[in-house]
Amino acid sequence: MRSSHSLALVLGGLLLSSLAQATEIRKWERVPMAIPLVVGQERILFVDANVRVGVPPAIADKIRVQSTGGAIYLLAKDAIEPSRLQLQNAATGEIMLADIAATPAQEGHAPLEAIKIVPGDTTPIRYGQAASRSGSSAPKAAAKASRQADEDDDEPAPPKRETPIPVVLTRYAAQMLYAPLRTLEPVDGVAQVKVDKRLDLSTLLPALPVEASQLGAWRLDDHWVTAVKLRNQTGQRLALDPRELMGDFATATFQHPYLGARGDASDTTVLYLVTKDHGLGQSLLPSLSAADPRVSPEARHAAQK
Repeated sequence: MRSSHSLALVLGGLLLSSLAQATEIRKWERVPMAIPLVVGQERILFVDANVRVGVPPAIADKIRVQSTGGAIYLLAKDAIEPSRLQLQNAATGEIMLADIAATPAQEGHAPLEAIKIVPGDTTPIRYGQAASRSGSSAPKAAAKASRQADEDDDEPAPPKRETPIPVVLTRYAAQMLYAPLRTLEPVDGVAQVKVDKRLDLSTLLPALPVEASQLGAWRLDDHWVTAVKLRNQTGQRLALDPRELMGDFATATFQHPYLGARGDASDTTVLYLVTKDHGLGQSLLPSLSAADPRVSPEARHAAQK
């Protein structure tokens, strides 16, 4: 009886050990991670985030990559020389690097384990990240602040950042639209915001004959940034002056200082508008035509002037 009980314990221990080894834990500490693959065997990476995967064109036909629900499925169709994949967090823009290489399967080798990627302990402060103290004083300061907040029953103040939030957001939006994927800098706390394509932007630059449309929006703490595409509708070059903008904005930044004539490569640019406590829609002036559809075009033009 005792021997059978001991055998059951041993088998149970082996089972738990095999389950514990089913997923390999890797820490991302800004050092490229080596991910070996075997041709014909699918390997899963768990990252707990919505991730976009950048695959070098040279190996695009040799590997199948699928990403869904925080999991990345890699299946090598052929042998692959050492190559680098870029895993970008769609919410923060952070990029992790994975060095892969695929070799033919060999008889008797165990199937590949899944890999779970977790944040490392030595990640340095990044651009726009909330300022914090290093060492053991940080937890003590946080605990003290928490106790003080409980005593005062007040809302905690937003974290102090090393760079002004409008600067962080404007730079982040410009990188998302213009920078190559490999150069994007992650910013903690930034989240993409859904834009309303029906929003009337006719009052934004009423003195200029431009067509305006939203490209995207992002939020950090109590600030929003909205990227607005501007396109010249005339055959003349237009100078862009932020003083001609109509609305309530914290900051406004043009990607280029002018718009070329319509049809030129320079006839389009992007305007980055940062607003506080709300999105772009609440910072624009109401359209005269929206307020009263009976107003004639001549009256609207005169009012805009």
